Amino acid sequence: MQRPLLLEGDAGVGKTALALAHAQASNRRLVRLQCHEGLDLAQAAYEWNYGRQLLAIRLTETGGRQHTEADLFARDYLLERPLLTALSSEQPCVLLIDEIDRADEAFEAFLLELLSDWQITVPELGTLKARHVPAVLLTSNGTRELSDALRRRCLYHWLDYPTLAREIDIVRSTLPGAESALVEQAVAFVQRLRKVDLGKTPGVAETLDWVRALHRLGHVVLPDDPHAFTHTLACLLKTREDRFQVGPEQVLNLLEGRRSEGVAVKSAGAVHAGQAA
Repeated sequence: MQRPLLLEGDAGVGKTALALAHAQASNRRLVRLQCHEGLDLAQAAYEWNYGRQLLAIRLTETGGRQHTEADLFARDYLLERPLLTALSSEQPCVLLIDEIDRADEAFEAFLLELLSDWQITVPELGTLKARHVPAVLLTSNGTRELSDALRRRCLYHWLDYPTLAREIDIVRSTLPGAESALVEQAVAFVQRLRKVDLGKTPGVAETLDWVRALHRLGHVVLPDDPHAFTHTLACLLKTREDRFQVGPEQVLNLLEGRRSEGVAVKSAGAVHAGQAA
């Protein structure tokens, strides 16, 4: 449909990874714009190469002639930033505008022309249209409300934390060397941990880090003793408050939940096997 896709969801659910996977699956180049507070056109779209323009002026003055304004503001003197790079690409590409909620409303307003007409207007040069319409994905962690005008131009998808079976599938495919029992038990533990009132809920990336750490420490299953792996919780808990809140007693409670959810883990494995078949 040649429409941008706006992905919203908590940090760590895989929004950026989805854009990377889309580029890989479609065999397209990925162009990424990381948004931040104070982002402007010079960083996001284009900038004039003032040093090269000044050098051209000096060289022509020595030759006895002068540059006109049209000469100085030609396409050759334009430095492409991610947005213009995506529009100018010789081949269709994937444009990731990451964490758009970190940029301000003025930058949102600038994006409207690009997302509607696939073009960027440069006052000194004119309108630059896309050679190929890029596949655009915008991500937002919901730190601020996005404008209705931006949302109107996009298709929308809320990306939630994966289900138990889906997360086990993700970990298995990413860490094929980790023992199956360890993967199932660790993912089930993280799924229960997400129900705790934490300041920073662990995402899929944290699950992968934790399973990787446990695997490298030689664990084939999740130990029953919380002290055996409490030091590895730095992979999951990323704030001081969360680290103090989830102490050995809380970890033991989460581990005890493993027994009651053992059937659920086995069922998830069965579902995964059935889907694979």
